[in-house]
Amino acid sequence: MASAALSIFERRRDQMFPELDPFEIERMRRFGEARSFAQNEAIFTAGQVGPGFVVILSGEVDIVRHELSRESLIVTDGPGQFMGELAQLAGRPALADAVAKKPVQALIIAPERLRALLIAEAELGERIMRALILRRVGLLEIGAGGPIIVGRADNADVLRLQGFLRRNGHPQQLLNPETDDEAKALIERFHIDPGQLPIVLCPGGQMLRNPSEDELARCVGLVLPIDPKRVYDVAVVGAGPAGLATAVYAASEGLSVLVLDCRAFGGQAGASARIENYLGFPTGITGIALMARAYNQAQKFGAETAIPDEVSALSAQTDGAGNFTLQLSNGERVSTRAVVIASGARYRRPAVDSLHAFEGSSVHYWATPLEGKLCANQEVALVGGGNSAGQAAVYLASQSAKVWMLLRGADIGASMSRYLVDRIEGHANIEVLTRAQVSGLEGRDGILEAVRWRLGSNGQEVRRPIRHLFLFIGAEPNTDWLAGSGVALDAKGFVLTGEDACRDRHTLETNRRGVFAIGDVRSKSIKRVAAAVGEGAQVVAALHSYLAAIQSAAPPAPLAPARNV
Repeated sequence: MASAALSIFERRRDQMFPELDPFEIERMRRFGEARSFAQNEAIFTAGQVGPGFVVILSGEVDIVRHELSRESLIVTDGPGQFMGELAQLAGRPALADAVAKKPVQALIIAPERLRALLIAEAELGERIMRALILRRVGLLEIGAGGPIIVGRADNADVLRLQGFLRRNGHPQQLLNPETDDEAKALIERFHIDPGQLPIVLCPGGQMLRNPSEDELARCVGLVLPIDPKRVYDVAVVGAGPAGLATAVYAASEGLSVLVLDCRAFGGQAGASARIENYLGFPTGITGIALMARAYNQAQKFGAETAIPDEVSALSAQTDGAGNFTLQLSNGERVSTRAVVIASGARYRRPAVDSLHAFEGSSVHYWATPLEGKLCANQEVALVGGGNSAGQAAVYLASQSAKVWMLLRGADIGASMSRYLVDRIEGHANIEVLTRAQVSGLEGRDGILEAVRWRLGSNGQEVRRPIRHLFLFIGAEPNTDWLAGSGVALDAKGFVLTGEDACRDRHTLETNRRGVFAIGDVRSKSIKRVAAAVGEGAQVVAALHSYLAAIQSAAPPAPLAPARNV
């Protein structure tokens, strides 16, 4: 029991900060270049893109975290050790300062060369990759290196920003101005009205007032400008299980890949409290942990990511070279030889008055530790009867006093896996109500105070004092951005592929040559994580065939007419 209280820095220190032997360092030299740093010289600085992955040949370096008015030492690295975490793998801003404690000789390995090292030196690369991941986990644990959010923990915008950073695997720190003296002093110094909260302090020193997710992402360096002259082999729209699988397999096979997503990697799977029926994980795994592994794997093989970057349109092939153009909502454009649509689905919202007024603060579409902390020891209501709803109910039952589970149907086993049904039935604090529908919400200032629902055919209404409502009632295809693209959809808005779209098409290809669709957004797809991953891998073979054809033959055939559905 005592070990459970130890931090990851204490539990896995040897794996986080391994010491390389001279032979290993010698094998790494061909991937980098030697540089010298004077005593007290900064090697990299939080909030700024550094030179890359750093192997210390001689000397010592202090790794330091910054807070509002103080700094603290994370670790001191010496000869044979290396500096960096996942930011250095992707060429993004550093999350801590590295300062030469003594004169330093170091081997600097740029991000693209680091990725080459990880692949070429498999055994050594495994040790390095594990250390990079564990270091990010450690920074997430202590909240070091990320932005500082100032605001109340139950504020809807605070929850929005925290959720965004968490789902993108980025550290953060929250200061409550009602209890933290530094937060109070900061508000007074900048003359900030409480109504303007939250504010965010980025590692580079910038201050944002209640920023959008895109503004925050660009401030902390999560997303960088896209090179308008670059032509990718494939652009993947959507970073859920299907899109990330495509990125991993395509990049590992030498294709240039760009993955775009409007919010975070992982899709709906990333919001799952626990996935227990995914092959190879007999004890289960959280959705965010599974998707973070896939995301890091894609970056290891060189796939580029632009998250959050929202695709607003897919154009016709009009650039004279047969390439597609993706228009982004921020005005940027992406040129690509092929497109994989993996944009998944959007959460459905029930027709309940004032629902939007409570979203973010009291109405939730996923159940993570952030939401679990908010509803600790309280009653909560959860609507839905699928696997995602079952996973969320089981997780929330471990955090809250009681979970009221509302189903429109008459049988919880109709659309939920048996193992989840058994688990729900084994929880004394989960009460399943069949043929139940939410009829009203009560509250003020964005904070829910009570939920009403109707039961059975007689319409009996029940009112409970509940502050948090969780909705898992399915999703609709995220295909609005395809309007005007010529890509054929079925009657419900899902993307048609294979023979349903046009004769002589690959199973995953749309009626437009070079445009493919996979995962939940595809018509007739199986809505399971494993199925999405399988389609993401399968589509890569079709991509190779298409790219080979356009390189060796005439321009692609004109748009084929869609078949009637």
